[in-house]
Amino acid sequence: MVLSLVDLCAKEVVSDHSSSPSWLCCVPRELYRSLLEAAFTSCRPLAVGELVQRWPERNLRVGGRRKPGQHPPNRLCIQALLLAVVRGLSDHRCALQVLDLCGLQSEEGGIGDPMGGWSLTVALCTMVVQARAGAQRAQRRDRERERKRFLAMEREKDVKRERGQEGKTKVEGERQEGGEASTETGETETPGIPGEEEIKGVRRRMEMERKRESAVAGSRKESEEMDLDSEVVMHVRADLFVNARSWERVRVALRTAGPLKLQCRYLRVEELSVSSIRTLLDLLPRQGLLGVDIRYSSLGLAGFVALLPQLSTFPALSSLRLHYCNLDLRRDQSEQEGALGDMSQGLAKLKRLSRLSLTALRLPGHLRTLLSSLSQPLEILELPYLSLSPADLAYLSTSQHASSLQQLDLSENRLDENTLPSVRRLLSQASGSLQHLTLSGCGLTDGLLGALLPSLGCCRALKSLGMALNPLSMARLLDLVRTAAKMPSLRRLLYPNPLEDYQPGLPDLPSSAQLLDWPLDDVMEVHATSNQLKRLLTESGRSDLFLTCDLLNYDKDLVE
Repeated sequence: MVLSLVDLCAKEVVSDHSSSPSWLCCVPRELYRSLLEAAFTSCRPLAVGELVQRWPERNLRVGGRRKPGQHPPNRLCIQALLLAVVRGLSDHRCALQVLDLCGLQSEEGGIGDPMGGWSLTVALCTMVVQARAGAQRAQRRDRERERKRFLAMEREKDVKRERGQEGKTKVEGERQEGGEASTETGETETPGIPGEEEIKGVRRRMEMERKRESAVAGSRKESEEMDLDSEVVMHVRADLFVNARSWERVRVALRTAGPLKLQCRYLRVEELSVSSIRTLLDLLPRQGLLGVDIRYSSLGLAGFVALLPQLSTFPALSSLRLHYCNLDLRRDQSEQEGALGDMSQGLAKLKRLSRLSLTALRLPGHLRTLLSSLSQPLEILELPYLSLSPADLAYLSTSQHASSLQQLDLSENRLDENTLPSVRRLLSQASGSLQHLTLSGCGLTDGLLGALLPSLGCCRALKSLGMALNPLSMARLLDLVRTAAKMPSLRRLLYPNPLEDYQPGLPDLPSSAQLLDWPLDDVMEVHATSNQLKRLLTESGRSDLFLTCDLLNYDKDLVE
């Protein structure tokens, strides 16, 4: 990645923290973004904190898709950013109103010690609570200053009153001594008594005023607390990762009213009960939630049906993902037919839904019921480990979704001669829109793949293709790569290790689990296969097509 002159200069400026006082006071606002990116890249948490604390613009986005070769921000830099946000609330130089951290999370333990989604969520919740506590302390200090100022004004008024009464008494005494008192009526006045009564009246009025001021101060305190609840200085948008350990902290942060308002773009929950998920959904702002990802939670069909009415209250919700949530419909239970209908009706209320992912939910024969009620075609459909039946694939190939699919995952759904025509018809319908296709672990043999290759070659928009863990010979693998080389849009191919690369003893038609666990014959053989495939690409003039057999590190989202 080639750096521009501005980026190189910014990297040099933030490299020496001792010089920051000399340039922070005069740097133009147009350079803050370049300086912040340089501070993240060079891992300068002090510079990150100073820049964010006095951020001159209303919006700041940190995160999102990274450029090739660009690493995520360091954990220390993210912590410095969050601390600076809290400090910036009381800094008049900070104009920040919207902080967007969506996509900032990364895998724990990656290159450069990035911060994962779970740790980032906990840190964000801590920041929200700390901002609330800091605002309360600031208000208490303001109230104390106001109280002291009021008492000083009262003392000054008391002193002026006392001085005025002393002067009045002295004048009256002088008048009496000078014979100005009237003697014609025969009445005598006792010097000083009217003054004492007046002083007592003043003191009573002062006591009443103090009581009144204390009552006003109490009402002022209540109104200030209400102002604290209603006044939001900054909105913080992020992707929230919640599990059983962090659920309580997230719940407190979402309920906390203060200067920072936490908003969620994508919500991912793991190992939470239905009641906990419902509580979490109730606390989230209605606007802005785009996706919900529920994993490893024993929902059951009834639990998922209970969640759908709440999900329909989020108008922008476009993505719903369920992974290993134990929706088992294979059991012959009469009440499950009614629950399945309720599930279909609940999905139909998600008007903006364009992505649906159902992993290992064991729903054979029910795909038509689930998808036919949707109000608009899906763009992303992920159905791995779903035990799809021939009827399911036949419906999908002729449904409204077929021609709109951009991403399709049928991994670990076994394909055979009965389902192959439906798959070919599906690929023909989606040939103009499909960009990512995954058929890993589908039991594609040499014969099945040979019949499927012409349909694959017609997918002119395809960018990534996953074919791992299929029992293919070296000759059929070469045919697959030749077909891939003729697809101009294809950029990544996840290919299976050919059967010749495995140690002896492998069954004639091994399953994907056997291919995953069975040891390879020799490292040199694997390298020989890779080199042969690369030579084939070079001969075809496709140096831009990336080949890999590394299933664990394969990421289709890296495609530009």
